[in-house]
Amino acid sequence: MKLRHIYILSFLLTCCSLALGQTIRKQVTKPIPESEVQTRPADKRKITVSTPDLENVRKITLDPGSKFYYPKLLAKYLRNDTTMTNEEYRNFYLGYMFQEDYDPYRTSPYSGVTDSLRQKTSHSKEEIDTIRKYAELSLMDNPFDLRQMSFLVHVLKEKRKDMSAKIWEYRLEHLLGAIKSTGSGETKDDPWYVIYPMHEYDMVQLLGYEAVDVDFFDGIDYLQVQPDPNNKRRRAKDVNGFYFNVMIPQQQYELKHPEDAAEE
Repeated sequence: MKLRHIYILSFLLTCCSLALGQTIRKQVTKPIPESEVQTRPADKRKITVSTPDLENVRKITLDPGSKFYYPKLLAKYLRNDTTMTNEEYRNFYLGYMFQEDYDPYRTSPYSGVTDSLRQKTSHSKEEIDTIRKYAELSLMDNPFDLRQMSFLVHVLKEKRKDMSAKIWEYRLEHLLGAIKSTGSGETKDDPWYVIYPMHEYDMVQLLGYEAVDVDFFDGIDYLQVQPDPNNKRRRAKDVNGFYFNVMIPQQQYELKHPEDAAEE
């Protein structure tokens, strides 16, 4: 897994630098017009935390007769259906690992275009339009790009596009909730499950931390973190790090890149 480690370490350095200063191809959707957004209240039920049975997730998301059949969940997500439950979000997120076009290391060509603007606390109208354009293109290419989703929410609020911001913030919160529902992230035996290794870094940043180092175990990544002094809104407590289960992404990587696994 040499290439995998290089990829993650490179991303870690990028994340630290920014803090301090991949996907569904076949079913693409345009941003939802604000007039078509459902206004039903969001589901406020507490997230139930349990270790996922990935074999069962695979079975029900591939079964056309199941209410968790993946195309059904995808359709609800893309039309911003606010009746979508926490359980549906959980199976939507985890179930993507078992879809034919899943590749845990594919990145959108649009995702890094506006990285240089992320360090700025405010943006010009032209910059906001540029950020919005490439964030939406990236999210059309990869609906699970949490980093772009968070950035898009920020600039939409900055531009006072409050309804559009709420659409993406709702999605972001529920996808983060799907990750949180898989464990505590505090021990190797109770990790958070992620479908992209990149989500490890997105998760800790959105919780108010910055990653400073990473350790690799058998199917488990451990991110050492420190509080981000520029982000205190979300952080509930000080911790040394978080554990993430990346067993399926690792297996898929080895299947899709056998030449790298052979080098070890």
